[in-house]
Amino acid sequence: MESFFWILIGGVGMSLIALIGGVTTLLRPAMLERLLLPLVALAAGSLLGGAFFHLIPAGLTRMEMRPAFVWVAAGFAVFLALEQFLHWHHCRRAVRDDRQPMTYLILLGDGLHNFIGGLSIASAYLVNPTLGVTAWLAAVAHEIPQELGDFGVLVHGGWERRRALWWNFLSGLTFLFGAILAWLLSQQLDVTPLILFGAGNFLYLSASDLIPEIKGAGTKIQGSASLLHFLCFISSLLVLYVLAEP
Repeated sequence: MESFFWILIGGVGMSLIALIGGVTTLLRPAMLERLLLPLVALAAGSLLGGAFFHLIPAGLTRMEMRPAFVWVAAGFAVFLALEQFLHWHHCRRAVRDDRQPMTYLILLGDGLHNFIGGLSIASAYLVNPTLGVTAWLAAVAHEIPQELGDFGVLVHGGWERRRALWWNFLSGLTFLFGAILAWLLSQQLDVTPLILFGAGNFLYLSASDLIPEIKGAGTKIQGSASLLHFLCFISSLLVLYVLAEP
């Protein structure tokens, strides 16, 4: 039951991060824009580092290479499907010009993403608590800029601020439901495939959503800002490497 307690705490904590979107009400749009891109760069490095240095190596110690990478590819493909069929781009900056009903698709996509994240990260914790905490922190690095951006898009799409915060929080709760489901499944099944599935999610989010955001902005900003974004990316990648078990 101790593992269930920590999974519960992690799930509630991840759900509460959805409320960080309220910070956008205190910042000027230009300041928010300057803060988001470095955070996106940190998140991109954290997700790549979490996948390459933690989740995939842990999965390969418990599963043969070929089926292991099938699960990684499946995790990548599922997020591609989410984006294709829901017309959902996960990393949004607050200035993006989206309107209803796209805002409902954002919430639906976030809810599915959080549910899958809960399954994967709780499974990582059940296999190795250190691995689970590292994966959770990498996911947090991604959730912060994502929630800031999504809250801005909801408000820009016509949502009242309190309502946008409340529904963002509810979509975050699906992480907790996924985490509890992983704990229940672990009583009967080997959850290692879910760790590798989560690695595929991390790779997709970093390579397909976050890095293009940085690259797209690079053509519009000064070289010093581009250097800052690259340093943020590399620094988070190095931190995840240092935290990896020998």
